[in-house]
Amino acid sequence: MSQTRELLAAGVKVIDLAADFRLKDTAVFEHWYGMPHSCPEVLAEAVYGLPEVNREAIRKARVIGLPGCYPTSMQLGYAPLLSQAKPLVNESALIADCKSGVSGAGRKAEVHTLLAEASDNFKAYGVKGHRHLPETVQGLEAIAGRPIGLTFVPHLVPMIRGIHSTLYATLLPDARDTDYQSLYEAHYRDDPFVDVLPAGSHPETRSVRASNMLRMAVHRPGGGDQLVILVVEDNLVKGAAGQGVQCMNLMFGLEESTGLRQVPILP
Repeated sequence: MSQTRELLAAGVKVIDLAADFRLKDTAVFEHWYGMPHSCPEVLAEAVYGLPEVNREAIRKARVIGLPGCYPTSMQLGYAPLLSQAKPLVNESALIADCKSGVSGAGRKAEVHTLLAEASDNFKAYGVKGHRHLPETVQGLEAIAGRPIGLTFVPHLVPMIRGIHSTLYATLLPDARDTDYQSLYEAHYRDDPFVDVLPAGSHPETRSVRASNMLRMAVHRPGGGDQLVILVVEDNLVKGAAGQGVQCMNLMFGLEESTGLRQVPILP
């Protein structure tokens, strides 16, 4: 945000992978990030860079606030349910149980991300409050057009990269007859980087490693009133840089998947 005014004045479009242009309410931003927002007038025009939700607005944008990695998985996992005119689930009590590899914490030298600390260990963190919560709620409410209640619990797992989000939603009595597998498949039919797996599938993080693909599966255990949506993504690609390229392609009139279909080569 300290550079954006100058960049825009020079005719440069901005895609911010950090959090400066994600939260529309400056008071919320300042509460969660502990600093004043230095260019609220640019924030007002910034577009949230989730192509599956804001594709047309992204095409016209000068400034993109790229989503966080956890929020990408949660918003895309819940979007088919919340985008309906009539609520299908109890939208006041959504639960997201999410796990991330250690690269989600960045490259800072911190004790809890050292191999000796993170290896052979599994823990929750940020239960009292995590900065990705207000961003996700903001996005879900924009999708639904209604207030949303979300409990979000992130976990650190002993792997380098990848996110696995298990999302829960309770069906409303008059929504029990909906075919949710078909609902999800129809919702993402035209999205090149969202793969709705066949019914009964269990997506794995290694299936999306180093790719811009997000995979999900919809479950209804025992045919009851609880929906369980499993979502996997690579936090460094669809959760960050790859999604940035996806937005850039849209902004410059390129094919959305340009540069994102290559087979990744990993060390």
